[in-house]
Amino acid sequence: MTLAEKALSVEQVFQKLDLEIQQLQTTTGLHCKFGCGKCCLKPDIEASVLEFLPFAFYLYQAGTAEEWYERLKSTDSALCVILDPHQPGVGHCKEYKHRGLICRLFGYSARTNKYGMHELVTCQIIKTEQASDYLRAEETIHSGGSVPVMSDYYMQLHSIDFELAKEFYPINTAIRRAIETVLQYYSYR
Repeated sequence: MTLAEKALSVEQVFQKLDLEIQQLQTTTGLHCKFGCGKCCLKPDIEASVLEFLPFAFYLYQAGTAEEWYERLKSTDSALCVILDPHQPGVGHCKEYKHRGLICRLFGYSARTNKYGMHELVTCQIIKTEQASDYLRAEETIHSGGSVPVMSDYYMQLHSIDFELAKEFYPINTAIRRAIETVLQYYSYR
């Protein structure tokens, strides 16, 4: 599989996930609070290189990959470079279409606990400010309703490219390495 095909495969996984999340939101009423984006501002978010391969290809095709690469090399901020905390709306992602897997999963997915049961992974704001919707989501999940499961999606990425998906880095490092991967790929073609 070529690197471009891998990026396309990642995008297809993301599209499937986005549909599942949309279904969960419709069924339960869960949603992010307008203007929040608090989860985006955590400085310890990690991601794999593969999660940002589609973004790196997008930047390469737009002719801005080297500019982004230099910006990432020179930043010492732990906050994701894609963020714009002043952007109005839900979340602060300037490249929402190209956000990583954890950015998509958090809030609207489940983990499997030690008893094999699914538990919703979401923020405290949703749990408290949308308590009835949160309880509805929990009931939906416990009664066998459909919910994206984190480990399933990470395994799908592993099946696309184990090497690019196996290690997690601070988010800016993952984005920088994805851009490096694409730039190296095209420098030899």
